[in-house]
Amino acid sequence: MNRKGLVIIYIGDGKGKTSAAVGLAVRAAGAGKRVLFAQFVKAAKVRESGEWPLSSEIKTLQSLKGITVKVLGRGFVGILGDKKKHAIHTAAARAGLRWLTRQIKPRRYDVIIADELISAIELKLVNIAEVKRLFRMSKDFDALALTGHTKYNELLRGADLVTEMKMIKHPYYQGLIAQRGIDF
Repeated sequence: MNRKGLVIIYIGDGKGKTSAAVGLAVRAAGAGKRVLFAQFVKAAKVRESGEWPLSSEIKTLQSLKGITVKVLGRGFVGILGDKKKHAIHTAAARAGLRWLTRQIKPRRYDVIIADELISAIELKLVNIAEVKRLFRMSKDFDALALTGHTKYNELLRGADLVTEMKMIKHPYYQGLIAQRGIDF
């Protein structure tokens, strides 16, 4: 039985959520599907403090046939040197969500990945109701995948597949910063 409109959530405080979403994008593109990989919160380029360099997976995803990548955020919010007003992050996330919604409507993609969109809810950049609207639109394509940290029951109930990444130990808590090619 094949069914369109699967909602997939990769959630939790452990590493691997974006990596799972990248794996889904590569698998779908390998099967000839058209993939949109939209990344919220993270920044496209370093312009101000708090914005880390583009995550390393983006360059590879951009080079793959069948995958469209759009980085929609303005960097980490309130951490790692971020000094931007919350309103700047909110405006970027809301504009990104509007852009994503417009991309879905023409049905030009089979798989939509909204990396860190649940994180945008956590950071109060968008709200759950706005994100749930995407669920209703997902029946028109193969899958919608979201990533983030917090388990919102309202989102989990509407999902078809939920995988939780649980942190057992992390080098950040030993004073080690993120490493290029490993963490971003």
